[in-house]
This record gives sequence, structure tokens and C-alpha cells, in this order.
Amino acid sequence: MSLPAPSPAPPPRLGPGAYALHLWVPWSLALSNVLLGVAVLAALPRRLWALRRDARALAPLGLYVLGLLVSIVASYEPRASLRSASEIFSLATFPLALVWARGERQVRRLIDGVVIAAALCALFGLWQYFVGDYGGIDRRIRGPFSHYMTFAGVLLLADLLLLARLACGSGWRAPWRWAALVAINLALMGSLTRSAWVGLLLALTVLLVVRAPRALLLYLPAAAVLVVVLPVPLLQRALSIADLHDTSNYDRLCMARAGLQMVAERPLFGLGPQLVERRYPIYRHATAPRYNVPHLHNSLLQLAAERGLVSLAAYLWWMGGTIVLCVRAYRREGRLAGPRPDVYLGVALGLVAFNLAGLFEDNWGDTEVQRLALFLLAAPWALEAPE
Repeated sequence: MSLPAPSPAPPPRLGPGAYALHLWVPWSLALSNVLLGVAVLAALPRRLWALRRDARALAPLGLYVLGLLVSIVASYEPRASLRSASEIFSLATFPLALVWARGERQVRRLIDGVVIAAALCALFGLWQYFVGDYGGIDRRIRGPFSHYMTFAGVLLLADLLLLARLACGSGWRAPWRWAALVAINLALMGSLTRSAWVGLLLALTVLLVVRAPRALLLYLPAAAVLVVVLPVPLLQRALSIADLHDTSNYDRLCMARAGLQMVAERPLFGLGPQLVERRYPIYRHATAPRYNVPHLHNSLLQLAAERGLVSLAAYLWWMGGTIVLCVRAYRREGRLAGPRPDVYLGVALGLVAFNLAGLFEDNWGDTEVQRLALFLLAAPWALEAPE
């Protein structure tokens, strides 16, 4: 008598659970790192070896890591730059999505979790605004984060994923999504973070062009209403975006000038990671408001100055290639009435807004925000992978 065939092993839960939670606790970087480490260990070695089939998705990441390592070796101060090698661990968020988040069901579950986590952060920020001693330009709401720009960066990416879901008619019957939308956008306004506002406005404009172009006619009357109803501090903050006499704006122009000089000095592999802050006084314009800055407040310039044009090219390939992939998939899904156009649209809008905001802030260097951006970069590849 033949023995019955053994039942298949149950699907692993530790890896997917740890991966999901590391995205859903952005307010605790330490806990997120522990969970990411668990997800890495759970994938060793067999599942990581299987990533060889995703070589096309991993190619920009490989060039980016290579640029990082070479820039450390070529640095003016290699020992100081060596600390940046820890970013390789953080970058694991991208390949692990191809291991633990394959297929539409998993990707949607992760996106819903990201939106819920962002909504909870937004509610905390709104509590700070209405109850706590926060709200002014010198004490902006920051939710559970240490900095208001981290707070706004996380909210921005979650907001666009949610907006795309609702605009594509997917999930609009769920009341919690509308509540999350209100909370996230109120908190974004209250954060007074202009870079996030600019990114959101551009992405929202693209969304309307794609989904409801006639709604663009409402821009002027909506702007008139906002001028009337917005609190004066919010209105002043919005109008200051284009004010070159604003000290913060002028300081960014001075940083851009210094950054271009750094790139011109060492174009291929940069000054070295961690060295922009140390060497900024050497390149600082005499009229710059600040003598020292932590970074150049521009993700692209920061990458080019620290690590050179090779790393910048890898970053642009990574971002641009993913956006193009999403646009093509969105058009395909739209023509065939596919079930996933909202995910492709949300990812594309999120990355566009992320990079536009990154022209005024080094959001790629903000690990909590970068972690969500890495998930967005991986989402379209994971979405098309078999479960």
C-alpha cells in the first residue's frame, strides 16, 4: 500500500509579518529596523537566492549600491564616510518586497496598512495642533516623529496612494478611507511644510488631468475660497513659497550654489558620504544665512555632491524607470478595465511628489520617508509577480 503524499508545508508567516510591520511603524525607526532584520533573516538564504529572477528590477539598486561603495573608498575621509554603508541594510526594504509581498493581495494589504498608520500619525499631529503647544512656525506639529519634515513626508506618500485608490473608484465605499483622507490632509496643512505642499499640488494636478480634467476649471475658484477661509499663518506660509526674500528660500539657493561647486570639484564619485555637512563652510556663499547646514535641502544635489553623478544616475534610473513602468501598466489596465490601475497610479504620483518635494528637502536621506519610497519603488514589480 502506497503512503499518502505529504501535505505541503504551510506558508511562512514570520517573514511577511515582519516585513509588513516594519512599514507600519514608521514612528519608531528602531523597532522598524528590528523588524526589517527579522524579515531579512527569514528570507535567508533560499528566498533571497530566488531574487535572481528579478534581475531587471534589482539592476538600478545594484548600481546605486556600487556607487555608494566606490564613493566611500574614494572619499576625502573614508573612515568618516564608512558609516554610510549602513544604508545598505535600509535598502533591503526594496528587494524584500519581491520576496514577502508578491501579488496583488499582499501589495494591497501593505498599502492599506501604510495608509492606516499615516492616518494615526496624522491624528496625533492634529492633537498636537488643537490640544498641545504646537502649531506655529517655530513649533510645528510633527506627530510621533522627531521632525516635522519626516512627518509630512510620510503623510504625503500615504495620501497619494489613498487619493489614487479613491479616484479610480476602488474602495470608495469604505468610510475609514474618507476619514483617513481628511485627517492626513489636515495634518499636512498644519505641518506648514512647503515642500510637501508643492509635491502634493503637482501630483493632484496630474491626477486630475488623468482622471477628471474638467475639474481643473475649479482651481481658480478653489484658490479664491482658500484665500478667504485659510488661517493667516497658513496663507502667509503658502505665499512665501515664491518669495525670494524669504530667508529660508535664499538659504536654499546658497546651498544649491555650494552643492554645484562640490559636484564640479569631484563629479564622478563626490566628496564622500557624510562629508557635505563637514565641508559646507568651505563652499558656503558669503551671504548665506547659515554657516553650517546638515545637508543641502535637495535630494538630487545631496546625492551628486556626496556620491557623484554615478550614484545620481542610478537614482534617476531607479525612480524614472519605475514611474515609466507604472504609467505603461496604468494605460494597459485602463484599456482592459484591469483591477489594479489605482496601485500603479498611486505609486507613480507618490514618486513624482516625492522627487518634487526632494528639490527642496533631502527626503531621500530621511530613513523613515525613504523606507516608504523604497516600498513604492518595489510595489509595481511585486504586483506583477506570481503569489
